[in-house]
Amino acid sequence: MIRNAQAAVRRFLPRGGGGGKGLALAAVLLAGIWGASGFYRVEPDELGVVMRFGAFQRTAPPGLNYRIPWPVESVTTPRVTRINRVDIGFRGAADAAPGGRVVASRDVLPESLMLTGDENIIDVDFAIFWRIRDASDFLFNTRNPEDTVKSAAESVMREVIGRTPIQPALTEARAQIEQDVRRGLQGIMDQYRAGVEITQVQMQKSDPPAAVVESFRDVQRANADRERTRNEAESFRNDIIPRARGEAERMVQEAQGFRDAQIARSRGEAGRFTAVLSAYSQAQDITVRRIYLETMEEILKRNGMTLIDDRLQGIVPFLPLGDAAQRPAQGSGQGAAQGATPGGAAQFPPGVARPGAAAVPVMPQRGGPQR
Repeated sequence: MIRNAQAAVRRFLPRGGGGGKGLALAAVLLAGIWGASGFYRVEPDELGVVMRFGAFQRTAPPGLNYRIPWPVESVTTPRVTRINRVDIGFRGAADAAPGGRVVASRDVLPESLMLTGDENIIDVDFAIFWRIRDASDFLFNTRNPEDTVKSAAESVMREVIGRTPIQPALTEARAQIEQDVRRGLQGIMDQYRAGVEITQVQMQKSDPPAAVVESFRDVQRANADRERTRNEAESFRNDIIPRARGEAERMVQEAQGFRDAQIARSRGEAGRFTAVLSAYSQAQDITVRRIYLETMEEILKRNGMTLIDDRLQGIVPFLPLGDAAQRPAQGSGQGAAQGATPGGAAQFPPGVARPGAAAVPVMPQRGGPQR
């Protein structure tokens, strides 16, 4: 091996060169090659972690960098901006088998079956998205970071599901469960100093186990019917109660108005009576006459009247004056009225007014006959 190495060096040396000068030139050439091997390149999505004799020394930014060549320093370039994914409870269809063959999605029941807070079993599939936050911690503090993230995520998910009832876990509490799992998992990673940042927890499926899914759907339908019936009852109540309250308020307002009207009318009548009493106490004759006239006016304006002069002589005992007053007068084309002469003029006894004539009330005279 030494001879082969010497022959290889001689091929690079000029002819005739030999001895100490040739070896020195070969040493310089080898040293130059060894020194040039210290240049390395860090990609934009990577971060260079430089180790000296296996211990962390420094980090290098993206671009062209230099390190002391091997075996003094070595460099590792993890991808710190790439978002990594860990599937728990299932293996996705995007996972490719060796050779590039795409495998179908399948459930991993030992990972997905969990016990809820109300002692029910639920099948949960979820994915964890994470990236490298601290490259040195990521490389030196955990042996297998991906398995660590997966185990911690499954543990935290079981803890969160274990204090959540099954109904919220299947419906409205999924977003809250994702947030709780992300916070709990990030706390474990920080405690381990794993250099990992959990960016998202995404629940892919949250269903009852396949063995009892039909029974669970029956329960869901019953719950839906219960909610529908409750909503219908609430709608009926919201419709009938305001209507009944409005009707009751209307009746109260009507009663209030009737009460106020009756009170006002009674007060008015009482005031009028008091005023009449006051006038009567001051002038009794005038007040009696005025009351009589007002009363007769109220009575006579609702009845037909016939005036007879007390000086009239020869009136028969029966005279249907009321019927004569109630029969309307007929025109000339309808024939002559009852009691009319051939000339068309109705004849009435002297002193008898025509039907419908205006009434003239007669006051009773003191000490004389009434008319």
